[in-house]
Amino acid sequence: MGIDLAGLLAAARAWAADDPDPVTQAELTEVVGRAQAGDDAAAADLADRMSGLLEFGTAGLRGALGAGPHRMNRSVVIRAAAGLTAYLKTEREAPFVVVGYDARVNSEVFARDTCAVVVGAGGRAALLPRTLPTPVLAYAVRLLGADAGVMVTASHNPPQDNGYKVYVGDGSQIVPPVDALIAAQIAGVRAVADVPRADAGWEIVDESVIASYVRDAAAVVAPDSPRDLTVVHTAMHGVGTETVRAAFAAAGFAEPLWVSAQAEPDPAFPTVSFPNPEEPGAMDLALELAEQTGPDLVIANDPDADRCAAAVAGPGGWRMLRGDEVGALLGSHVLERGVATGGVLANSIVSSRLLSAMAGAAGVAHEETLTGFKWIGRVPGLAYGYEEALGYCVDPHHVKDKDGVSAALLLAELAATLKASGRGLLDRLDELAHAHGVYATDAFSVRVADLALIDVVMARLRTAPPESVAGVPVARLDDLSLGAGGLPPTEGLRWYLADDTRIIVRPSGTEPKLKVYLEVIEPVTGGDLRGARERAAGRLAAVRTAYEDLTRL
Repeated sequence: MGIDLAGLLAAARAWAADDPDPVTQAELTEVVGRAQAGDDAAAADLADRMSGLLEFGTAGLRGALGAGPHRMNRSVVIRAAAGLTAYLKTEREAPFVVVGYDARVNSEVFARDTCAVVVGAGGRAALLPRTLPTPVLAYAVRLLGADAGVMVTASHNPPQDNGYKVYVGDGSQIVPPVDALIAAQIAGVRAVADVPRADAGWEIVDESVIASYVRDAAAVVAPDSPRDLTVVHTAMHGVGTETVRAAFAAAGFAEPLWVSAQAEPDPAFPTVSFPNPEEPGAMDLALELAEQTGPDLVIANDPDADRCAAAVAGPGGWRMLRGDEVGALLGSHVLERGVATGGVLANSIVSSRLLSAMAGAAGVAHEETLTGFKWIGRVPGLAYGYEEALGYCVDPHHVKDKDGVSAALLLAELAATLKASGRGLLDRLDELAHAHGVYATDAFSVRVADLALIDVVMARLRTAPPESVAGVPVARLDDLSLGAGGLPPTEGLRWYLADDTRIIVRPSGTEPKLKVYLEVIEPVTGGDLRGARERAAGRLAAVRTAYEDLTRL
């Protein structure tokens, strides 16, 4: 299908004329000029920029910075803030919104625009005093009794991205149908020029709120537990260093050894191409410092410090722990301390089933949710929840979301407790395997340039699903879009094989990729843990090879 250049140019000029930011206004005008002059690449670029308003969903907004409705910019943010405020006003005449921001390009600008819109609509807005972690915003929403919260962040996305994360009510992320109701209000905003914006009138959140967060985060650690621990920490060029430093001090731990090149916020992320601890190379500087200093533990936060990663020294040198391994370690610590008594442990459907086995053995309730803390944080009676993508909620009474700061403290407490008895985190993982079996997990992604290709693969898997995988018959196939197992409908497929292997295929909610999650369970017989792990690794590799073929574009 060809591009309607005349219509595209007219729409782009109208958007640029309404753009309150001279930088993006000039950017779009320049692309329009090149497209009008016959530059095909510029015309294609313009078509992408004008391909509809950046979609508002349960993750809020997230996308590349730039001019046009399909980018993150002031025009899009002002519309989003107006839609959010209009939705809130259907519930309350003068809604109260707390706004936070990270250190990415334009984060503070977008945060102030949001406050201006809320106040301009007759609401009350409070802005966090500086760049702070996402969990501080989630905490402030509950502490201050706000109707909603907005965090301007793209979390662990590439440097060129930014985002807009929305919390409502009790400090939980939005879920359907609220996302659709907000999106409908956003769609009703015809022009930025129509949106009233105040020049002033919003509050600055008092420093006592941040101090209160630090005290409550530090309180996840028992007052009489061991503190002898050396930690290397990296903030991945994000906003975590200051808050982690304060929390570790408040909890009585020694100050971590900082990866100095990554300790201060830097929106260019100069030492990492993809600021996500899970990505290859992202942890290189932290592991180099660990090799030089010999700490007990390496901890990494992603740029907005809502995720927590860890690395430990093993027989072959330092290695990253998988998210499921950290999830099991923290879960075992929560159970051992009795924190979960009378509560519920929870994890997402793509996370390991080990936590469920551990909870069952301890007589503690367990619940499985859809992917994302918008679901985990809403589990009634939640005592601890996690998802394999390095997200851990260890203090749901204060933060109903993943929190990389309190998770780091609880992991440090576990490491120090084990160290005091001559053991380490790998020893605890061995103990869990002996008790419950080897739960081996893996995951891979299929990145796409065209989102339609994801639909093609999913349709192929639905119409021609495998009857066996790596020689093992398929015992059950769940179409998650139909609400399998009583869960809300979500796009995805889940297979169980006859040997209890589980495979899940689903589109990413925040990036243009298809994600595949694998898990095998191998019993430990006769105390032969090494043999069980080798068998599990072999089974896992065979299943991965099969699904790499099945999801090939």
